[in-house]
Amino acid sequence: MLNVAPVAAPLADRFAKVRALSLALAAPLSDADATVQSMPDASPTKWHLAHTTWFFETFVLRDHVAGYRLHDERWPFLFNSYYEAEGRRHARHRRGMVTRPTLDEVRAYRAHVDAALLAALPDLPAAAQELVALGCHHEEQHQELLVTDILHLFSENPLEPALWPAPPKVPVAMPGPIGWIDHPGGVVGVGHGGTGFAFDCEGPRHQALLQPHAIADRTVTNGEWAAFIADGGYRDARHWLSDGWAWVKAEGISAPLYWEERDGGWTRFGLDGRRPIDPAAPVTHVSFFEADAYASWAGVRLPTEFEWEAAAAAHDSAGGNQMDTAGPVEPRPAARGPAFFGDIWQWTGSAYRPYPGFHPAEGAVGEYNGKFMSGQFVLRGGSCATPRGHTRACYRNFFYPHQRWQFTGVRLAKDI
Repeated sequence: MLNVAPVAAPLADRFAKVRALSLALAAPLSDADATVQSMPDASPTKWHLAHTTWFFETFVLRDHVAGYRLHDERWPFLFNSYYEAEGRRHARHRRGMVTRPTLDEVRAYRAHVDAALLAALPDLPAAAQELVALGCHHEEQHQELLVTDILHLFSENPLEPALWPAPPKVPVAMPGPIGWIDHPGGVVGVGHGGTGFAFDCEGPRHQALLQPHAIADRTVTNGEWAAFIADGGYRDARHWLSDGWAWVKAEGISAPLYWEERDGGWTRFGLDGRRPIDPAAPVTHVSFFEADAYASWAGVRLPTEFEWEAAAAAHDSAGGNQMDTAGPVEPRPAARGPAFFGDIWQWTGSAYRPYPGFHPAEGAVGEYNGKFMSGQFVLRGGSCATPRGHTRACYRNFFYPHQRWQFTGVRLAKDI
């Protein structure tokens, strides 16, 4: 399932910090803000706070601490996400109907579970400590979802409120043309195979054959995307996969999510409210379909996930613009150096499938990743909403090709 050798004291500190950040992210919200669900793909903040708590209560306290009693025996039905082994659960698309428990009651649930887990942690067996480590990484994933789900929720409010008000942006110069990093091809090692934490889908480490190629030295900007729109990119079927073109027509797609034309120019809605797009910032909130169409329009392609990993392996995965605290979250202008990590998740052309030799873990936690390896595409790199330290060069994110409410963008590649 994972590869980690946790020690109780450092693990307790990490657990406390992760749990505190989730509460800080939710602190500006009202109970109503934290309850509403804006679409089936998104979940209410209150649900994220409770589900991550249910994970620790279920897989650590219930299963490994003698005499532990559930905080509320009714709540596992509400806050189980997709674990079939844990029985029936509330329908995902109806999570916004759970007006009770209140946000304060969920906070009390978190406090109860946190106290019980920290008290038990020194005596937990190694297998249970591994589950605590997994739960911390799991909660970091939900912290990013919490932020992006709030963004989508607030975008549906006609008042377009800002979660984190920010001062006016200082314009920066557009970056120069995209440069290219050549790779000669050959056999490379990919996937996780060392010490430290990794999700099960990141391994086993194995060899992949790359053809000679080049990968872009930066991501595509808003200004470049605006040129794609102006050139009729959303109206020209030649650039689109068949499923993508059907999606464009059925949904009336004509720009990235949260973009609108106002007063003669493009604007975007973010966690700091609606503002003019920054032409130098990386384009974000685009689907795989859009990313693939843009690459076709530009005369190149998307990188494979292994091309991306080979290029990113020499870069600091904790660098770049990632989430450090509960504060303003947005991609920064490309001129300020978006590298391989941070700012935006980058679509690859690779389907999300298991690596050779992959086996899911035994038990309910084996449902974590493996059963989703169908119909989705891999993204790499982390975003401005990814907690710093969460990603690695071998980290595999994955979404369906039409989804775009995450901070998803584009890095190009080409054959040489």
